[in-house]
Amino acid sequence: MTVQRSRSEPSSSSSRVTAGVTFAARLAFEHISHSFDSSRQILADVSFAAEPGEVLCLLGPSGSGKTTLLRIAAGIEPQGSGRVLLNDREIAGPSVFLPPERRSIGFVFQDYALFPHLSILDNVRFGLTALSSDEASREAHIALARVGLERHARSFPHLLSGGEQQRVALARALAPRPSVLLMDEPFSGLDSRLKDSVRAETLAILRESRATAIVVTHDAEEAMRLGDRIALLKSGRLVQAGRAEDLYLKPATLFAAGFFSELNLFGTRVLGGMADTPIGKVEAPGISDGTAATVAVRLSGFEVGNAEEGFEARILSRRYLGVVELIEFAVSGAEKPVRARIRCGALSPDARDIWLSLRKSDVLVFETGDENA
Repeated sequence: MTVQRSRSEPSSSSSRVTAGVTFAARLAFEHISHSFDSSRQILADVSFAAEPGEVLCLLGPSGSGKTTLLRIAAGIEPQGSGRVLLNDREIAGPSVFLPPERRSIGFVFQDYALFPHLSILDNVRFGLTALSSDEASREAHIALARVGLERHARSFPHLLSGGEQQRVALARALAPRPSVLLMDEPFSGLDSRLKDSVRAETLAILRESRATAIVVTHDAEEAMRLGDRIALLKSGRLVQAGRAEDLYLKPATLFAAGFFSELNLFGTRVLGGMADTPIGKVEAPGISDGTAATVAVRLSGFEVGNAEEGFEARILSRRYLGVVELIEFAVSGAEKPVRARIRCGALSPDARDIWLSLRKSDVLVFETGDENA
């Protein structure tokens, strides 16, 4: 359900089919920390901002603090310390705490939170308490038309599919025209076959609404599909924020690299600016000689090569996946099998001993620390 009430706005024509907002807002978190009890810290000094009109995906594993950040932004839960600002105006801090209905922030919950005893129209107009009954109905119809569900206005939630219920929840959150929209894993309950189309529809609606949006997900590909930028969390801390290509091509940590792709890991030491591994030497820029390092190679980082430019491997297993084959192979000096995704047809059906080479862009080197991919 939405956690804000509508503010009064000029009347619009009944023919107008838009869920647009007048102004998108910048939502900023400054040094947010939070604990549920003295022994369990959920968020630790988190700072980042969603810029006006952008879709920012909040990405991370379960328990990383994503939903807690949304609840703090919406005013459902007060933070332990730090500030939340909307267009540089403090809405939650040491001496200020605006209630949810005064924040101009909408919320789409993970389970959609639709009222089963209310019609779809009544669900959508539920938060429009600042408008007259006629105005609220008109705005609810406009919001339903925007998500393509006006014909279901008199239906009830149990009669709709999961994708349609998700769009109803989105319409309800957008009906009051919030400056910021928060969405907590909105596609997690959908059939995998529906996700692509519903995500695309949702992104189009968000673009048309012009609201700033923060979307929580634990799926890296989903974050890359949806987000103008991504903020990656781990154990309540911000690991890295930026565009999808920044996080994928230049991950700040081994954890970040592993969150966006499967990796083969090799422990080694840097000597002469190079890291030696069972699959060859690779450059290790910025890492001092003698430093323990971890070489991470994406499964897409292997190409069929030859004796002059690659390394020898013995195929242990191969699985046909359509466009690619998933190959597991043994390499001299490697403690465990190495995995690769090789384009179908690149290897003969009876191949066993092969030569492979590395694709430089899929090889990453990190100083060895206490984190794991």
